[in-house]
Amino acid sequence: MNISLVGRQVDFTEPIKEYINNSIETLSKYNLDIISVTVIASKQDTKRKHGVTIEFTINLAAKNTIVIKQRDDELYAAVDLAIDRAQKALRRLHDREVDHHRVGINETKAEHISTSDIKDEYEKLEDEIVPLELDLYKPREAAEVLEELKESDKQFEIFIDNDGKTRVLYKRNDGRFGLY
Repeated sequence: MNISLVGRQVDFTEPIKEYINNSIETLSKYNLDIISVTVIASKQDTKRKHGVTIEFTINLAAKNTIVIKQRDDELYAAVDLAIDRAQKALRRLHDREVDHHRVGINETKAEHISTSDIKDEYEKLEDEIVPLELDLYKPREAAEVLEELKESDKQFEIFIDNDGKTRVLYKRNDGRFGLY
């Protein structure tokens, strides 16, 4: 990892350089391929703005560049806040990368089922389907269907009435019967 320090109206003393370098080294714990980190510190002395602005530009391999700007009254405080923000950004990238490389459902299916297994599974499904021949029902009275429904465990019965209409007789929750 290349680290470059640039000071604009700021002199980097040895303790400040060491502090910034140690802070940047903490970013390597996220196992992202950090190519370079550029630190630009500039001092602002205008009527409205006083303090130090620090800018971190973190170049990652095969990913976007992360740029973090932080302003504070003191250089050390600005570095600490910028490093915290950089750690959050790198942690989000790391978590996103780790979560997105999980094995998908298609890979799992490919591991567990080969092509011959698919044919066997398909044949098993075919065996489970039982065709049912439909009997032609003659028209029935609602009273006789009601008696059959009372004697059985069924919740409803579909039948054709004397007018040729398809009807449904069903048990209601209150114990009575409904006809549709």
